[in-house]
Amino acid sequence: MEETFHIDTVCHSGRPSDPRSAKETACYDLLDSLGIAYERVDHDAAMTMELCHAAEGVLHISICKNLFLCNRQKTKFYLLLMPGGKPFHTKDLSAQLGCARLSFGPPEDMERLLGVTPGSATVLALQNDTAGEVTLVIDRAVLQAPCFGCHPCINTSSLAFSMQDLTEKLLPALGHAPVLVDLPEDSNA
Repeated sequence: MEETFHIDTVCHSGRPSDPRSAKETACYDLLDSLGIAYERVDHDAAMTMELCHAAEGVLHISICKNLFLCNRQKTKFYLLLMPGGKPFHTKDLSAQLGCARLSFGPPEDMERLLGVTPGSATVLALQNDTAGEVTLVIDRAVLQAPCFGCHPCINTSSLAFSMQDLTEKLLPALGHAPVLVDLPEDSNA
């Protein structure tokens, strides 16, 4: 039997009034301190892009995939932001980054470096990477949208804010200049 995904159908402006975890609250604190206006919707844990589609409908945005990756030696780590509907093929990204054998990073490294668990990777988690060990990689297609959608370090809420605020306020404040790549729609492209 298929489980039901519950989502608040109301789009809220700004931070929630009820208590949240420290890591989620830190995201709201960061956005508020930067003067970034955001919309929010709460929902059950969204572990897949398919479940994120419900949040996209309420927020009227597209939520991008956030993939935590590493090289074979587990000495270089990457957070890739790419369109949610685009397929991911490691060879396409590896070639553009000039590294071999990228794979998904281990959950324990994601938690150690970004302070989040699988399903909750987000650009906002880069505030926890104070040593700058994670390289932010953005598919240029993400930057074409007027708004940006992500989780606030937990996959039970989704946020939307302007792309301009992402590029002009948030990324500079995080201190992670992105590496821009062009991932194909199809691996044969």
